[in-house]
Amino acid sequence: MMPATLITGGAGFLGSHLCDRLIADGQEVLCVDNFYTGSKDNIRHLLGHKRFELIRHDVWLPLYVEVNRIYNLACPASPVHYQNDPIATTKTSVLGAINMLGLAKRRKARILQASTSEVYGDPEMHPQQESYWGNVNPIGRRACYDEGKRCAETLFFDYHRQAQVDIRVIRIFNTYGPRMHPNDGRVVSNFIMQALQGKPITLYGDGQQTRSFCYVDDLIAGMVGMMNQDVAIGPINLGNPNEFTIRELAETVLRLTNSKSELVFCPLPQDDPTQRQPDISLAKSTLGWEPKVELEDGLKETIAYFRKVVSP
Repeated sequence: MMPATLITGGAGFLGSHLCDRLIADGQEVLCVDNFYTGSKDNIRHLLGHKRFELIRHDVWLPLYVEVNRIYNLACPASPVHYQNDPIATTKTSVLGAINMLGLAKRRKARILQASTSEVYGDPEMHPQQESYWGNVNPIGRRACYDEGKRCAETLFFDYHRQAQVDIRVIRIFNTYGPRMHPNDGRVVSNFIMQALQGKPITLYGDGQQTRSFCYVDDLIAGMVGMMNQDVAIGPINLGNPNEFTIRELAETVLRLTNSKSELVFCPLPQDDPTQRQPDISLAKSTLGWEPKVELEDGLKETIAYFRKVVSP
């Protein structure tokens, strides 16, 4: 049997898909979650599996377990959730990183940090390369997440330099797919839920701000690829470089759902980035990774999932 792998935030959107992937790969998986935004429904199908174990735990408290690899995914990742309790968000990012890095140091385990494109803030470089230091408001409403993740990256590299911890750092760009929280406030889930319920589609600003949307299966493949290679510690961008305006996304969702919902425009939130597009040259050259799922194909899978949520 392969060594045990710990996934923090393992019952969340990304974490649960990673649990599925690692179980399929023959690994023993220890899933840790406090269920603040994660859900047992996401991992219910794994609860009876002989190589799967679930622990309810807050990562900002120490954890002593026997593992050889750690994926640190724990953190609310949508503005609605991370702004709801910003102090807890910062504690999860910073204290969670300290505790998991301490565990990795004690166990001599390889540890991967799921960082975010939000470390780039409202970028003045387009597309964003890993060498870009970012343009972040440290006292804005998004700072609990942006600066929490930036501080976590700092901790990862300092533990690597000072204590030789075997780290991997990825920066995740907008990811979507089945098991997204229906009320997480993210644009894909928002638009799909509104379209399926016949509610107005809410766009912020003029809808011309851009995002790049990566399907969850592609993201998980990149994440596992990063953990399994011995060349680069990161940070490495993982995301889909195909850029779409928010309005284009809304119109595609309307078409795929056959919805009659109308578009409604609202004021742009504070510090909301106007452009977000990853430069994935490093992921291509180092990991041989690039996304394969086209936006429309991924949206069809996601819409099918949300149809069950709306009318189970």
